[in-house]
Amino acid sequence: MTYDERLQNVSVLGAAGKMGSGILLLTAIEMADLSLKPENKGKTFVLNAIDVSPAGLSGLMNYLRDQVRKAAEKKTVLLRQLYADRDDLVENYEIIDEYIFDVLNIVRPVTHLEAAYHSTLIFEAVSENRDLKVKLLSAIDKNNANQPWYFTNTSSVPINLIEAEAGLKGRVLGFHFYNPPAIQRLVEVIVTPDTTEKVIAFAHQYAKNLRKIVVPSNDFAGFIGNGHFMRDALHGIKEAEELTAENDFPLYKAIYMVNKVTQDYLVRPMGIFQLIDYVGIDVVQFILNVMNPFVTDENLHSELLDKMMLQGVKGGQHSSGAQKDGFLKYKGGRMVAVWDIHKQEYVDLEKFQEECDEMLGDLPDSQVNWKNIMRDRDKETKLINFFNDLKTLDALGAAIAIDYGKRSKEIGLKLVSDNVADQIDHVNTVMLTGFYHAYGPINEYFD
Repeated sequence: MTYDERLQNVSVLGAAGKMGSGILLLTAIEMADLSLKPENKGKTFVLNAIDVSPAGLSGLMNYLRDQVRKAAEKKTVLLRQLYADRDDLVENYEIIDEYIFDVLNIVRPVTHLEAAYHSTLIFEAVSENRDLKVKLLSAIDKNNANQPWYFTNTSSVPINLIEAEAGLKGRVLGFHFYNPPAIQRLVEVIVTPDTTEKVIAFAHQYAKNLRKIVVPSNDFAGFIGNGHFMRDALHGIKEAEELTAENDFPLYKAIYMVNKVTQDYLVRPMGIFQLIDYVGIDVVQFILNVMNPFVTDENLHSELLDKMMLQGVKGGQHSSGAQKDGFLKYKGGRMVAVWDIHKQEYVDLEKFQEECDEMLGDLPDSQVNWKNIMRDRDKETKLINFFNDLKTLDALGAAIAIDYGKRSKEIGLKLVSDNVADQIDHVNTVMLTGFYHAYGPINEYFD
């Protein structure tokens, strides 16, 4: 079966979800482009958008229409070539409208799993629940005579377990998109000893066509991305708890301070508690629970996350993409308050921000801003100067930052020594590309 033939009948499970909708969009565009090739004229391409929520699927189709239009407007030259035999399409807007129709015409929104019984390729993007994934994939495989290939978007569950428990020997791999799939360039690809070369080759061709950067991860729970992020988050929580104990002040102040340090002092796009909120406190807790049974030399667990969940504070994102309140409260995308776990209410920043900033101390004159440094041709030199100056400061914020940077590097090196990542560059690429860090965690800044 050729690449094009493999993509003639595809299903996406969890298609209306945050990750599934992005995977569906990318795949629908790829399939439409293939269908417009001269050699594929007359062939049928079907993409089943499978989800349990009819309302979610309705919203999905509106999302697809808007996003396909944006994509079409960026490639009108290519579309003119694809529709060169259509004399009735003259103006750009006519070509764009026709392309939107052709893409959406491929998609079949359905709520029943049986639609996947005829597919040759299946993307799984349901919740990070091993039992659910195995249940769905095994049900499809028992009723599908095509011996389909399965690409699971899991970010934590070992692929070999899904493979063995669903009976998919050689026909499944981890194809972990980063959020949001339509924008993020990184994909982690995870194979098992049994994954066939044909499946692997197709995965790389598909990623190349989507212009994704592929980083291989070995099949350990959490892989490279969550392998680093989860431990990094636990360190942030530990720093906040220790800061509270040492200074005898409320935890919400320490959360604010550690969040500020991880964003401003470590030159990251967002602080660690904001990142936890973005992913979802519930999701972070769940992934830690998935990973913890597979490690023997550390405890990947946080009582603070447990307490936040018991208090009903989960973070995450609204369907619009807007941030939900978690450790931090947001207004117009800006942090305005921090959760007080004891009083179970948010405390406005204006009541304590100035005091905490004074405790942290000033940044050196060589301070760099994440947004600006990402576009700076002299990024490396400026980062070296900044971190060297930071090391000379006798200030609480600088001390926390240096300790945090060293721990981040330690986590990255351990991923390599534990054979989760084959090389240092793979760890750095994941954090640079998947998490938009200004520098990889394994560096010389924190020696």
